Amino acid sequence: MKNNWIVSIIVLVLLIVAIVLIVQNRRSTLKVEIGTFAINDTASVSKIFMADMQDNEVLLKKEHPGKWSLNDTLNARKEGIELLLSTMSKLAVKAPVSKASYDVVIKRLATSSVKVEIYQILPRVNIFNLIRLFPHEKLSKVYYVGNATPDNMGSFMLMDGSDTPFVVYLPGFKGYVSARYSAFTSDWRDHTIFSQKPAQISSIQIEFPQTPAESFKLDKYGDHEVKISQLGTGKVFVGFDTTRVIDFINAFRNIRFEESFQQVDAKYKDSIVSQTPLHIIGLKDMTGNIRKVKTYRRANIAQQEDLDGNILPYDVNRLYAVIEENKELLIVQYFVFDPITRPLSFLLGKPID
Repeated sequence: MKNNWIVSIIVLVLLIVAIVLIVQNRRSTLKVEIGTFAINDTASVSKIFMADMQDNEVLLKKEHPGKWSLNDTLNARKEGIELLLSTMSKLAVKAPVSKASYDVVIKRLATSSVKVEIYQILPRVNIFNLIRLFPHEKLSKVYYVGNATPDNMGSFMLMDGSDTPFVVYLPGFKGYVSARYSAFTSDWRDHTIFSQKPAQISSIQIEFPQTPAESFKLDKYGDHEVKISQLGTGKVFVGFDTTRVIDFINAFRNIRFEESFQQVDAKYKDSIVSQTPLHIIGLKDMTGNIRKVKTYRRANIAQQEDLDGNILPYDVNRLYAVIEENKELLIVQYFVFDPITRPLSFLLGKPID
């Protein structure tokens, strides 16, 4: 009797699962609701692929909550991902495109839109959203994002498989959302070079190839002990300006580059890196990871002048930087890099003996 009861329970559960699977499968074969662009649960979004008609494309992939990769090799910009997901969750349809503008809108969507593919981790079985079983990655939405409407208060969008474009907007936002769907890698990559808090730093080494005496290494021991030694001689300096040293270490919290080169001529890059570096910066964190960056002077492309009207030999606002681990050529600002390229004499608060 007891065995029959257990068998009945098992059969009932299997029957419920089968019914749910059949219903969900039937729903999936129905025509997609052509005007539904919003994603209800952005936390389940695992991957976003975007491509335009000029062969630009980006793949944004969630590595873990709060961290996304870009094209499998770069870190994606956190703020950009958050804005895009927020946008996707709030999209609303204003109206189908009018018959009068239909042909024009369809033509523009066919020639200048961005294709968007959204993947989510969804359960194969979902019973009243209480029992969620067998999670898997699924391509949940595919749509095309076109230009802004004439009043700039919406964007034209078309769901894949549909022939009805819609005017889509963001409630409470005065503007259009198409600009947030970019297929350019440069719009999504994280510009961070250094982002270490003092507690995460083990040592910092700064080399000045043109003035070797100013080169030094700073070693941290715990939160309150620091040793500064001169490179080349190994001389350890007991006395230093504590405030300047603290500011120097704290400066590594947020160091970003201004621009990266998507494509750069090999000869042009070689002409830059064949120069003597201006700085060689090395940071080792508490886990043993080391990031090394070299900087190089940049030609005075803008023809900047000194106070007497003479053309300066180099750009005084920007310089080149190369990250050692991937040999990527970047443009950085002196304003950003000055706090982390202080010479030894600055930290000591006096000239070097």
